Amino acid sequence: MGPKQGVGTVGGAVLGGLAGSAVGSGTGRLWATGAGVLLGALVGSEIGKSLDRADRQYMAERTQYALESAPSGQTVEWRNPDSGHYGTVVPQRAYQDQGTYCREYTQTVNIGGKTERAYGTACRQPDGSWQIVSNQ
Repeated sequence: MGPKQGVGTVGGAVLGGLAGSAVGSGTGRLWATGAGVLLGALVGSEIGKSLDRADRQYMAERTQYALESAPSGQTVEWRNPDSGHYGTVVPQRAYQDQGTYCREYTQTVNIGGKTERAYGTACRQPDGSWQIVSNQ
């Protein structure tokens, strides 16, 4: 990842989290904030430029499910039947880091036959949202 893509990823995560926190209330707001951070990081990178709003929604729902509920190593898929774009999220082991629950994950996105892959770690925040703490 080059410096511009890195800045886009971090900037996207921050803006996505802020945008997500403005949506809904209660647990819906927590979900939206977490999904906004995760999606913002991806959207800020090169591959995110090609995802439309519906793609991001499908990906957000499945990513949230993967981090919250999927067993370690289980592939969670998403697909937008309108655009044909699809991807996967594979949560890895969960662990505690200074009392905070974290999960490593692998994420793929396929657009027009080209697959991009990202590896990262997301940690649960006190408000219940997930925040990316590293992304490769």
